[in-house]
Amino acid sequence: MKKVKIILEMIKFEHTVFALPFAFLGAVLGSLMVEGTWPAIGEWVWITLAMVGARSAAMTMNRVIDARIDKRNPRTAGRAIPAGLISMNQSILFIAVSLLVLVTAAFQLNMLSVYLLPAAVFFLTFYSYTKRFTWLCHIFLGVTIAIAPLGGWVGATGTLRPEALLLFLAVAFWIAGFDVIYATQDKEHDDEEGIHSIPSRFGVPKALMAARLFHCISFLALLSLHFLSPLSWVYLAGVLIAGVVMTYEHSIVKPNDLSRVGVAFFPMNGVISFVMLFFTIGDMLL
Repeated sequence: MKKVKIILEMIKFEHTVFALPFAFLGAVLGSLMVEGTWPAIGEWVWITLAMVGARSAAMTMNRVIDARIDKRNPRTAGRAIPAGLISMNQSILFIAVSLLVLVTAAFQLNMLSVYLLPAAVFFLTFYSYTKRFTWLCHIFLGVTIAIAPLGGWVGATGTLRPEALLLFLAVAFWIAGFDVIYATQDKEHDDEEGIHSIPSRFGVPKALMAARLFHCISFLALLSLHFLSPLSWVYLAGVLIAGVVMTYEHSIVKPNDLSRVGVAFFPMNGVISFVMLFFTIGDMLL
């Protein structure tokens, strides 16, 4: 149990809060728009397990793949693998168990979920390598995590519709935006190590501008969903609140003052995901 606790801390298990509400949002929207009903209890359970398995596998693979890079970075040298708290074999075993949970959950949902598994697993693995050759790595991370709302929609309905793809776009650019902000902390180290990122390629000021652009795209995608679905003013209010939170997130991070990146990264983004889920469900209940 001690090793499991260390692994959960290593992968920041609590950060599942970023993606899980959007997976539920996709499930709720899909079920009500396609089938006219709420997701069944079993669907809630298996979608949750699929999300937990997918994120746990992805984050552990990221720590395994980046172990050498993390060891050379003062900010990440204390992580479990480079610090010797967890072995590679133990991490790989955890990855295998997490993927087994994901695969089992997909088979319990529907066959479209199963057919899409190879693409999902590819992105869960591939995005960790992208920082080695492209500064678009933030987009790849966004696409990977944006599989969550698609997975929720597909898991609950066995279908894909344009509304689900719009939700996918919103989450992809939301994640990419705050990942760019987070990466500003490592610009100097990335320059030294040849790690690709938007801050490393264009500098911190332009990186923060790119993050604002990504979040504008995310906001517009969420807003567009209001007009392409039966969602009412309640959902729209949630979108506006999310927009205000994004604006505040950018107001507290300056090119010459990155001391509040941690605040912008976790609390603010956790608020956005829960706000969107809360107001969407509230919309459906009215």
